Amino acid sequence: MKIIFMGTPDFSVGTLDALVRAGHEITLVVSQPDKPKGRGHELAPTAVKTAALRHGLKVFQPKKLRDPETVKVLEDTPADVIVVIAYGQIVPPAVLHMKKYGCINVHGSLLPKYRGAAPIQWAVIDGEKESGVTIMQMDEGLDTGDMLLKGTVALEEKETSGSLFEKISALGASLCVEALEKLEKGELKPEKQGESTTEYAKMLTKEMGELDFRRSAAELERLIRGLNPWPSAYTRLGDKTLKIWAADVCGKKDEGAVCGEITEVAKDAFYVACGEGTLKITELQLQGKKRMDAAAFLRGYHLEPGQRLG
Repeated sequence: MKIIFMGTPDFSVGTLDALVRAGHEITLVVSQPDKPKGRGHELAPTAVKTAALRHGLKVFQPKKLRDPETVKVLEDTPADVIVVIAYGQIVPPAVLHMKKYGCINVHGSLLPKYRGAAPIQWAVIDGEKESGVTIMQMDEGLDTGDMLLKGTVALEEKETSGSLFEKISALGASLCVEALEKLEKGELKPEKQGESTTEYAKMLTKEMGELDFRRSAAELERLIRGLNPWPSAYTRLGDKTLKIWAADVCGKKDEGAVCGEITEVAKDAFYVACGEGTLKITELQLQGKKRMDAAAFLRGYHLEPGQRLG
């Protein structure tokens, strides 16, 4: 098939690579404009642009997808279908129905659950046992189009959003290739979505990472994994930010302990009282220092029971 591919971050690259390997003709790759990065604020290409250039594909980076000039470029580009995966802009109606097979989206959840911008992270934060990918026929709603194909991924006990991203990205790539093959053969049966059982998977912010030790240890442990690697969970140790990268849930809170209080310091971890249960901190990063396991941290930093975090 002739395909216009629309995507921006690393998550989209696997699908682009898979479509090229499958022999599809990518007539145009559409990605967000380059953004300044680093201290020098030099423009850095998106991950999808880098991959597209590696394949020798033509790249188009409009500021706004709904601009008439942009719509004209897409209209004039020969394609049977537009594949969209984590592009970063709302696709306007003029583009949705432009090509023979419309716009096909690779979404990182088992729709109708987790519509929205951060389905992978919220699946971890909410403690889901499984997640997956839905290949969807895009409509004018937010992730509300007909479902064409689904694949499931089981979440491991210590799954982070980073590890789940990799699994879902790989699954999305193979499912997209399968879906396009079946679409061309007329073998797909679109399925209407019901009502979602979850709230929209809203965009993550850095502020969401601040640990409130009044919450249960189980909730905080999931939050830590769900925000790993970005934006990361954190608290305060004295006047410095302390990022928490990994933790375990342990038993009951010590009687009389205040939420956020360090109740025990061992050689390889320290324990923090929560609203319900205790959090065992096993990997962290103090402001200005490297990420390390708690054992290494405690060899160079003295903590005592009774100290407070937050």
